[in-house]
Amino acid sequence: MKRFYKDVATHQVDGGWQVTLDKRGIKTVKGAQQILPTRALAEAMAQEWDAQGEKLDPTTLPMRDMADYALDIVAPDVAAIAETLTAFGDTDTLLYRADPDEPLYARQQEVWEPIVAEFEQREGVRLTPVSGIMHRPQSADTLTSLRAKLETSDPFTLAGIEAMTSLSASLVVGLSALEPDIEPLTLWEAASLEEEWQADLWGRDAEAETRRAKREGDFLKACEFTRLARLPS
Repeated sequence: MKRFYKDVATHQVDGGWQVTLDKRGIKTVKGAQQILPTRALAEAMAQEWDAQGEKLDPTTLPMRDMADYALDIVAPDVAAIAETLTAFGDTDTLLYRADPDEPLYARQQEVWEPIVAEFEQREGVRLTPVSGIMHRPQSADTLTSLRAKLETSDPFTLAGIEAMTSLSASLVVGLSALEPDIEPLTLWEAASLEEEWQADLWGRDAEAETRRAKREGDFLKACEFTRLARLPS
């Protein structure tokens, strides 16, 4: 699509902030006004629009897509999204360890255990690590507590958590990324530990490397989106 606007700006409106193109407020895919929770997020999204060339490239508007998803999909049914995410807590990547006699196990303990321990302390829950491939469910109390936290999240935060949790296959990672003092790349590298271990062991494939780099970029962008949406406006 050819670029159809010249000027990009942000304006404070009822309920938040909005990006405008030639003074017209942007709408979501479903036609709702795209009202954003913080000025910081609005300015970042305005930069996406302003950086477009003569032709629009939808793949370079990831924050626009996440905002639309938050408003069109998450906001109408927060409980359903929270339920889906809670299931990740029951099969969290960071809780499934190799057998203790395998070299990978020591590396998982070194990298994953501090993240899990900090998460448990922060959230007031107890998680059960599992060695091997057999599923072991987390306690009902833990899952109920995590679901309650998710259900009280605003749609923008929940949309970001969903993106990060899906990409990392870890609710621990998705929720930990909300903490401003935790480095996002550290979390992504932790979530990718086993995949990287196998690649180092068996060799790297160019296509697989490209896919991993894409997922890493998507994770970091989702984290940026979520943190901007949570800043004081």
